[in-house]
Amino acid sequence: MARITMKFGGTSVGNAEALRHAATIVRQTVDDGHQVIVVTSAMGGVTNLLIEGARTASEGDGARHTAIAQMLRAKHQAVIDELVTDAHERQSLSDMINGQIDQFSTFCTGMFVLREASDKAMAAVSGLGERMCAPLLAALLRQEGLASQPLDACALLITDDEYLNANVLQAESEPRVRQGVLPLLERKIVPVLTGFVGATRQGVVTTLGRSGSDYSAAIFGAYLQSDEVWIWTDVDGVLTADPRMVDQARTIPVISYAEVGEMAYFGAKVLHSKTVQPLVERNIPLRVKNTFNPTLPGTLITNEANATPGTVKAVTAIRDVSLITVAGRGMIGVPGIAARTFMAVAKQHANVLMITQSSSEQSICFVVPEAKSRAVVKAIEDELSYEFGRQDIDRAWADDDVVIITVVGAGMRRQSGVAARVFGALGEREVNIIAIAQGTSDHCLSMVVQANDTEAAVTQIHKLVVLNGRGQPAAPPGASANGQSAAQPAAERNISHESTA
Repeated sequence: MARITMKFGGTSVGNAEALRHAATIVRQTVDDGHQVIVVTSAMGGVTNLLIEGARTASEGDGARHTAIAQMLRAKHQAVIDELVTDAHERQSLSDMINGQIDQFSTFCTGMFVLREASDKAMAAVSGLGERMCAPLLAALLRQEGLASQPLDACALLITDDEYLNANVLQAESEPRVRQGVLPLLERKIVPVLTGFVGATRQGVVTTLGRSGSDYSAAIFGAYLQSDEVWIWTDVDGVLTADPRMVDQARTIPVISYAEVGEMAYFGAKVLHSKTVQPLVERNIPLRVKNTFNPTLPGTLITNEANATPGTVKAVTAIRDVSLITVAGRGMIGVPGIAARTFMAVAKQHANVLMITQSSSEQSICFVVPEAKSRAVVKAIEDELSYEFGRQDIDRAWADDDVVIITVVGAGMRRQSGVAARVFGALGEREVNIIAIAQGTSDHCLSMVVQANDTEAAVTQIHKLVVLNGRGQPAAPPGASANGQSAAQPAAERNISHESTA
């Protein structure tokens, strides 16, 4: 028997059909003898509507949040009416939904009167979707014949007061989670926990920021000593490229946490490094699976760096960035220029995504989000005004018409010829490389190219380097690189994936 924490994303609980799929997956996994902890997101689109209602109310629109409240009632009630057969259960769920939406309306009315939406109020509003969905999913599990109970993470996860991007206080949260959940598992009750939310020591609702529900699942999986954490979504796993750009994008059977971290940092829509940190620390594998194609093994993510013969597993692109260049012949040998440059960047709260410098020290190039580029250049000019006056520095400027292309794979520094294959692929399409960075990373190589070359660069690298690297090509969905099921590592630990059919 394995203990599995399953997180269902917004599309996986987005409507009646998706919720039915999710409940069936949980029941079949339990029927196979495994303990299951469920973590749920809000129904698809709900969080965005909640935030829109609060924002428009604070801006003086007194009607939009009322219309959104009606939409949310109808959306949830339609699911209740379609899926829940017991009359008492239907009434109980309807009362719960109406109570939460009444709370939303109250918050929005206050924001409308004050013309203000504080972080504290926005956290309370944006977390309501999970708190509506968890009781609904628990009811469907009971209808599937399982004992199930919803749990509000606000009573379990203690956070700091960064209301919209809260940090979990582990020393206080872990014992609460274990005390709240383990007794249910011992009684064979499936807990359904709200993702995304927590609360301060004073009980004020907080949210966990980007990928908050995934982060919740990782925390619960770690605290409850799960054998695996499964992230259920609407794709077959972590892909070799963005399928909207590359129609030959394939599922990566096995990948390391370090590689996934590089992909997330450089634009891929995969798990954020913050999300997986609790699992990395406790060496708990994570699997990304498709709710609507559950028999596929998905992508297994582990601590072990799994180098492949072709080395490069994926290619990503990050858009909406700017290349900042500080250049001047007088910079040579002048100490402190780089330190003061990045101090100026830090004062603008701009995240530096990539850095490169010429060996002659005549220029420094780095990439920041495009929205910050003008402020960054102005801050550098102000900080280095003396050097500009002496003409030690000729100019600082921003090129907004760029993207970062990154290839990811374990063992790149130790594998000869990787850079040659990547640069050769780009050369065939006449894609000019503006800047390059690898540094000490063993997992990625990043390049800046013109924005209008993005699709050509990604598709060419994917075709000639990812799919046709030395060794086996990337596996099609449902198989590993050697043609065997990628479920094998978990199967060896007696976790069945056929149970999710």
